[in-house]
Amino acid sequence: MKQVGKFLFPNPEDSPDEDVAFIGADLNKTTLLEAYPLGFFPWHTSVWGICWYNPNPRMVVFPEHLHISKSMRPYLNGNRYTFRLNTAFSSVVEACSAVKRVGQSGTWIWDDYFQAMLKMNEEGYAFSAETWEDDVLVGGAYGLLINGVFHGESMFSKKSNASKFAFIKFVQSQKEIRLIDCQVPTQHLQSLGGKVVDREDFLKLLNG
Repeated sequence: MKQVGKFLFPNPEDSPDEDVAFIGADLNKTTLLEAYPLGFFPWHTSVWGICWYNPNPRMVVFPEHLHISKSMRPYLNGNRYTFRLNTAFSSVVEACSAVKRVGQSGTWIWDDYFQAMLKMNEEGYAFSAETWEDDVLVGGAYGLLINGVFHGESMFSKKSNASKFAFIKFVQSQKEIRLIDCQVPTQHLQSLGGKVVDREDFLKLLNG
């Protein structure tokens, strides 16, 4: 077991590959700051409440290996989109909560989690990467930055490649980030340079 704030979490190495690792705890700053470096992140279910996951394998992006496709270059070099950092955090989280995802009947971004992320943003640990078009928020991503690791939580896009634009601009602008935790593998993140690593290697990277 691992002490996380006032709670005992299971050893990260013993977590199920795909299922819930731990149920309960809270979303206070101390809990979040100690849980993420152990590989745990919270998702909410209507039946069990706060559930913590530590999946195996894990997808990560190394900033130095960020992939920019030819199709993205006109967006990055043109004037259609504008990148902003942390100017509309709550709006980004709300937009992510509205995204319909395959296999999900509702959002995992529930009110307690939303309030916890707002608090982490106020404390300087949570950040939003935003894509704007004519002063309208059209895409973005948000997550937690802890010990040089950005733990990406969610992304949304209302216009073509808007979430990719925000992600790429964010990675390029944050030189202190040494690793991006993408949590679970997706083709979208793989197209940005995401690599699949097993849990043992991931935990080493977290604490490297």
